[in-house]
This record gives sequence, C-alpha cells and structure tokens, in this order.
Amino acid sequence: MALPAAAADLRTIVPTIKRSVVGVGTFERTRSPSIVFVGTGFVVGDGLDVITNAHVVPATLAEGKMEQLGIVLPDGEGVRFRPAELVQRDNEHDLAHLRLSGTPLPALELGDSDTAQEGQELALTGFPLAMALGLHAATHRATLAAITPIVRPSLGARTLDPRQIAALQRAPFSIFQLDGTAYPGNSGSPVYDPATGKVLGVINAVFVKGLKETAITAPSGITYAIPANYVRDLLRKK
Repeated sequence: MALPAAAADLRTIVPTIKRSVVGVGTFERTRSPSIVFVGTGFVVGDGLDVITNAHVVPATLAEGKMEQLGIVLPDGEGVRFRPAELVQRDNEHDLAHLRLSGTPLPALELGDSDTAQEGQELALTGFPLAMALGLHAATHRATLAAITPIVRPSLGARTLDPRQIAALQRAPFSIFQLDGTAYPGNSGSPVYDPATGKVLGVINAVFVKGLKETAITAPSGITYAIPANYVRDLLRKK
C-alpha cells in the first residue's frame, strides 16, 4: 500500500501568501482610533481587486464624518489605510468585492474549487483576533473534512429562526467544512493549497454561528469556507 504524500512545507509558500493578505476596515479622521479593523481580505486579479466576506463590509458608512471603507496594511510598527470602493456584494454566499486605485498589490491565483477533495490538506492565512494581536498575519493548517450543504435542517420547527427559514427556501449550495480553527478577525481569509498557493475557499464565520452550529458561541475545531468558484462568479459581475 502506498504511503500518503508528505504534507507540503508551508515555509516556502507563506511569505508569498502574506504579501496578498490584507486587513479590511474603515477610517475616520476624527475617531479614536481612526482605523477600525473589521476582518481579513486578500488580493486577486490585477492586484487592485480585494475579496472578503459580505458581513465584514459595513452596511452603511458615517458619510457626515467622512468615514471611508478600505484595506489596512502593516506599516513598520503600525498600520496604514488605503481606501477602496465596494464593487459587488453577494449576500447569499457572503462575499464582497472591493476595488483599489493606484499601485497594484501582489495577487493570489484562484484555483478550481470543484477539484477540492475531502481529506485534502489546506492552509489559511489571516488576522485572528485582529488588532488585539497587532496586524500580523497568522497561518494555520486545516483538513477539508467534508463538502456539505450550507443548511442542515433543524430537529423541529420551533428551533428554526427567520434566517434559517429564508435559507431553507433557497436551493442550498455546498461549502467546505474544515478541521481547523478560525477566530474572530479571520473572516475573509483565503483558504489555499499549500503546494501551489492557489485559493480554493474563503473563511466564513457567520454560517457557523447562524446556520450550522447555533449552540456554539466560541471558536471550535470546525470552520467553514465558501468555495472559490463563487469568488470567480462575483468577479465576473464587474
């Protein structure tokens, strides 16, 4: 019987991935702190496209206070803010497409998430706990434990909340269940093949709390990710 291939050495790919992983936040000059981190994102396409979760992007901005949406980048011992425009928001798959102007950033390549297989070793890079730990990207291994429909029916009608009912009325789509832990701040992190660096999914926390595991209020060993082919569909809507 053939032995499984050795796990890819993340040391060779992590520096490349980290160049393309960004914080997502807002900036308001008169606020303290002026920059507020809300999640993780990553750069794709021509280096000016940023992907994150839809729930990471604020529904409204304080325009009267000139609050801006954008990305947050490490800058020495501190951080710097770069404005971005919301191009598309896909609430069904909890994805958002932001667009930068100016100098492009290094971009990650999207893989074909339809080729992902249960048991496959993956990795994710993002900002767990965000500013609490400083804007230092952290990488974790994860196994693709299952490819599963997003909605699991509740045991009884009394346990269904309005959001679950609305989800049940739509055709379910499959998401990646990962044997790995993500934390607040990791929402929007890329999930990728450690051997190639190609992005196969986007970390999502809302589906865990709102649909799949409503009893879990703290991070568990189970994390969910949106397949990257939905990102590709979103980018086509420019």
